[in-house]
Amino acid sequence: MENLSKKEARRLALASQGLWGKSPFGRGASGVDKMLQRLSYVQIDSISVIERAHHHIIRSRVANYQASMLDDLQVKNRRVFEYWSHAAAYLSIDDFRYSLPRMHHLREDGFHWFAREPKIMAFVLDLIRAEGPLKAKDFAAPPDHKGGTWWNWKPAKKALEQQFMEGRLMVVRREKFQKLYDLTERVLPPDIDLSIPTIEETARHLIRQTIHALGFCTETEITYLRKRIKPFVKKALPEMQEAGEIIPLQVEGVTDNYYTLPEIIAADIGKAGSRKLHILSPFDNLIIRRARTTKLFDFDYQLECYVPGPKRKYGYFVLPLLWGDKFVGRMDCKAERKEKKLRIRNLVIEPDTHFSENLLRQFAKSVWEFAAFCGCEQVELENIEPNEMKAVFRKSLKKIRG
Repeated sequence: MENLSKKEARRLALASQGLWGKSPFGRGASGVDKMLQRLSYVQIDSISVIERAHHHIIRSRVANYQASMLDDLQVKNRRVFEYWSHAAAYLSIDDFRYSLPRMHHLREDGFHWFAREPKIMAFVLDLIRAEGPLKAKDFAAPPDHKGGTWWNWKPAKKALEQQFMEGRLMVVRREKFQKLYDLTERVLPPDIDLSIPTIEETARHLIRQTIHALGFCTETEITYLRKRIKPFVKKALPEMQEAGEIIPLQVEGVTDNYYTLPEIIAADIGKAGSRKLHILSPFDNLIIRRARTTKLFDFDYQLECYVPGPKRKYGYFVLPLLWGDKFVGRMDCKAERKEKKLRIRNLVIEPDTHFSENLLRQFAKSVWEFAAFCGCEQVELENIEPNEMKAVFRKSLKKIRG
C-alpha cells in the first residue's frame, strides 16, 4: 500500500496530466501527439463562447499549440481519430483497436441514439463510396421533415452517425465544426492493428490507460460513463494487484481506494515544480470527474451553462483557475469576436486565496495569452468578487499589456 499526503497526490495527478512542470510533452504537433497518448482522449464540445474545448484543453498543455496541428495529425499524419470516449473525443490512433469492441457491439445491438434504418444507412454508405467524403448537409431532408432540435435530426444525419458509431464510417476532419465522413477503410492508416481485443483485454487496457492519465484512480473513475465494461474492470483489478501490475494507494484525508502503477510511483513524477497559472476548460481532463476534483483539490466545481440563468451562482461558462497545485479562482468569460474583446463577466477569488504581486502578474499574463488564443486583442473585467479587488486586477491587466 502506497500512502500520499493530499499535496503529494495533487502534484502526482497534475504531473500525470501534463499540468505540472515545464513543457512535459514538448512543443508542436509531436507534443500534441504525445499528450494524446498520455491522456487517451480530448473531449469535443460544440459550445463556442470562447475557443472550443478540444483546442483549449490541448493549449493548456502544449504552449505553442495551433488548431492546424490537430488538423494535420488527423488528416495528414493520421495519428488522431475521432470517436466516442465517455463523450465525443479526439483519440490517439494507437488506441484504435480498443474502440472495435464498442463498434461491433453496436452493429449487433443495432441501437445507439436512434433506431437503425437499414435502407437509409445503405444509401448514405453507397453515396459516400461513389462520391467520396460527404457532410450531413450534403443529404436532403424529406419534404415533411421538421428539424430544429438535436433529437430531430434528418434521417440521413441519423444514418451517418449510426454508421460512424458502428465503425463503417470515420470522420476525415471537421469543416466549420461539421463532420466530413468517409469510408473507414479509406481513412485508417495502412499499418493499423485491427485485431479485436477481448472484453477482458479491453478492461485491462482501460485500467492502465486511466492510471497513466490520472496518476492514480478508483474503480469508479476507471469506468466513468462506461457501464458495459464495469464488471470486467471489477474482476481485473484484484487480479492485476495480485500479479503486481498495479498497487493500491491511499490519500490522506480521502476514504477512496485508489490504484496506481509501480512505474509511476518509482518515477516520482510529482516532484518537479510549476508556477504557471492555468485557465482550464470546463471539459478539461483534470476536472471532468467532478467528485475527484472536490476530494483531491477541495474545489467544488459545476459547469452552469446547463443550469437555468436565475439559479447560476458564478456564470454561464466558468473557467477554473489553477495556480501550482491549488485552484485559486473561477472566471466566467466570453470572447466577443467581432470586437476582438475577451469579456470577463465575473471573476471569483476562492476563499483563503491571497493574490501576491507574483500571482497577480501571472494571472494577467495568462489572461492576455488566453485572449490572444481566443482571437481577442482587448480584455475587459466587468465584475470581481470580492469587489474591492477590481481596481488591483484592472491595474495588473493594464500593466502586463504594457
